[in-house]
Amino acid sequence: MKGIFGKILPIAACTLLLGMGAAISAFASESDPTLVETSLGAIQGLEDAERGLYIWKNVPYAEAPVDELRWKAPVPKAPWEGIFDATVDSNVAAQTSAWTGYVGSEDCLNLEIYRPATDETGLPVMVYIHGGNNQTGNAARGDNPVFTIAANCIYVSVNYRLGLMGFNALPALKTGTELENSGNYTLLDLAMALDWVRDNIGAFGGDGENITVAGSSAGGRDVMALLISPIFAGKFKQAVSYSGGMTVADPEASAKLDASFLAPLAVEDGKADDLKAAYEWLLTDGDDVREYLYSLSTERIINATPSASIRMAHFPHLFADGVTLPKEGFDTTAYTSVPIIMFTGTNEFAMFATSNYFGDLNREDAGYQPQVDFVNKYGGMLYELFNAEESAQRMSDAYSAPIYLLTLNGAGHTNQNSVLAVSENSSDQQRELVDIYPKYLYNFMRTGDPNGEGLPVWEAWSSDPEKPNTIFLDPLAGEHASVEMANRRIDYMDVLAQMDADDTIPEDQKMAIISQSMNGRWFSARLDEYYNNEDLWAVEFE
Repeated sequence: MKGIFGKILPIAACTLLLGMGAAISAFASESDPTLVETSLGAIQGLEDAERGLYIWKNVPYAEAPVDELRWKAPVPKAPWEGIFDATVDSNVAAQTSAWTGYVGSEDCLNLEIYRPATDETGLPVMVYIHGGNNQTGNAARGDNPVFTIAANCIYVSVNYRLGLMGFNALPALKTGTELENSGNYTLLDLAMALDWVRDNIGAFGGDGENITVAGSSAGGRDVMALLISPIFAGKFKQAVSYSGGMTVADPEASAKLDASFLAPLAVEDGKADDLKAAYEWLLTDGDDVREYLYSLSTERIINATPSASIRMAHFPHLFADGVTLPKEGFDTTAYTSVPIIMFTGTNEFAMFATSNYFGDLNREDAGYQPQVDFVNKYGGMLYELFNAEESAQRMSDAYSAPIYLLTLNGAGHTNQNSVLAVSENSSDQQRELVDIYPKYLYNFMRTGDPNGEGLPVWEAWSSDPEKPNTIFLDPLAGEHASVEMANRRIDYMDVLAQMDADDTIPEDQKMAIISQSMNGRWFSARLDEYYNNEDLWAVEFE
């Protein structure tokens, strides 16, 4: 028998594969396109008739990284007998948040696969990396059905190790290969996931030689990191970064913060008398430290770090170790140059803006809104710059493929869904954009160029200051949405000068916002230096 997406074993072979006759009937229908054979065994998915999708969940791409495999490179999944049930919700990585509390487990290396319910084969593939600070989130969190339908593609969303299970720079864990010793276990997970997709996606109707890697927020930053990682060369043909930007962390500084996060546990467990002694012990490379780390429960490890909240010092990751990621980070000259879209919005900082200092303000105060407007305006400009133009400028000398920038007016952080789907609350202007952006995405996934018949021309980014550099999508332009190339260049120091001159709020409140709300973020290195903000990387004990 043969399914429309790939070879399905004949009944005689199925008996050998299953080792029993009980499940043979699952292969009996030649019309079941949700039953496919991979290199590891048969997988049974499900049909979402309402949305016109076939879906496979919780598909393992590696063995569970538990016990002795904790903080090791992922191990390829062994073949299974029988039919793998890919109809149940995926295992999610261990994580904690204010909304869910602690959930998930270390057994999380799996994929979700979505495709249109058609018999078309050779479809382009999008491999999507979810966001959430590399501390939270899951494969089901993305815009899976929306992307799949909009771009007529195979959509693969990846679950990967999060928090200190996915990024850990402590010296005692460095007992393996150079790749393992990087501490970038999440990147090793993503590399194995891409290899699995390349080798198996043909069974689902996809083209394993045409993979677009995409991600939002932390996933978008991970996408950018893949461009400078030698272990990802040749694994994908296009890239899309939604609200991403460029971030790497120094491994030694990161190890110090990791030790400070775990020091309270070591004191609690009697490994040291005080936090400083525990911190110093955790920074050693002895067997006793390694054994202690492996003895800790997943939940205690995950709960040890604060939420990054777009602050690397709250959870260091993407270590520039010199093997997985170059020591010089994004100043490298050895990029994997593939066509890339960098997507950002004009209101990127809004969801983070009112933390810290703003928590002490009474929202009923008449003075509250001007302060919100201040931080949204300037934080938004700097975050937009970080996500797109600054990245393009920094990589341009060493990058040989086209870079396409997109700014969505009014959009907040990772709000790409605004131009991919509509709801009953969508404006007519938003609906106009929904008819346009997916066409760009469709073209880009197939050719590396978003342009096509009937679409406004989207020019690649240019360093020429006189040329338009960004396609600007504006659902707020008036009666109709606007889609046009714009010369949208933001100068970092000019933004700081505007902040200095802004007198819409009292000076003391302005400085409190700058030092407590805008400080230490992905985009704020020059701001912190300019205003002499506190260094959040410093580790101090009383």
